[in-house]
Amino acid sequence: MSEGPASDGRAFVRSRTAHSLAGGPLQIYAILFAQMKSMSSRPPSDSRAAHHPGDGRLLRGARSRARIRAAARALFEERGFDAATLRAIAERAGMGASSIYRHVRSKHELLVLELAELQEEAWLDFRRHDNRSTATRVRVQKFFQSQHELLARHPDLTVIAFRATTYPDSRVSTRVLALNDRTIGLLAEILQGGRAHGDLDPRVDVLTAARTLFHGAMGARISWANGLLSERACRTAIEAMVELSFRGLGRAPADS
Repeated sequence: MSEGPASDGRAFVRSRTAHSLAGGPLQIYAILFAQMKSMSSRPPSDSRAAHHPGDGRLLRGARSRARIRAAARALFEERGFDAATLRAIAERAGMGASSIYRHVRSKHELLVLELAELQEEAWLDFRRHDNRSTATRVRVQKFFQSQHELLARHPDLTVIAFRATTYPDSRVSTRVLALNDRTIGLLAEILQGGRAHGDLDPRVDVLTAARTLFHGAMGARISWANGLLSERACRTAIEAMVELSFRGLGRAPADS
């Protein structure tokens, strides 16, 4: 996930989405996937490698963040999220308790990064198996299924991560909102393709429809995270929500 301000990312998504809706088929996923890649991951030119004094610090910082992520993941699995303190994560990562704050301010922030990684894997899995000629309703169902199957493999992590979406820390909430915007963008791309193929009413606002589908699924997942729905019931609720959305609630007005 990009380390830049999430608010800028949301503005970027909105502007590119509006442009794409006006000018042709959406390419949101490709745009956002490219946006994810950190500038520091690009191989430097020979001149930068030879003369840039900060290259060593950047490399050490990347390695430290990778150690912190690995330590957090291991401790979340061994002790559970509540028992895994930031001090313990720092110790497992081989750094001092104060040093970890140079890279992360809370374990909730680490948890959201893990959720982002699961979401990214789900998106790529959907892309690998997506058939654009399939009915839009089926494509949307498969999109949510790809997400749900991966999240269900890590139930403890997922449950706590969804609870963390209401955490008031701005660094956490902005990351979550940026992640949500990227998911909505991909749903909008699927719906735009369906409208272009005649699957959807041409009057449908695909971005509004994508937000509606996303928040319907999120509501079921929050109920799952809080023990009000089982994992299977959550999956069923999302499937029913998609079916209902595509059928519509009201009767079409009679022609006058």
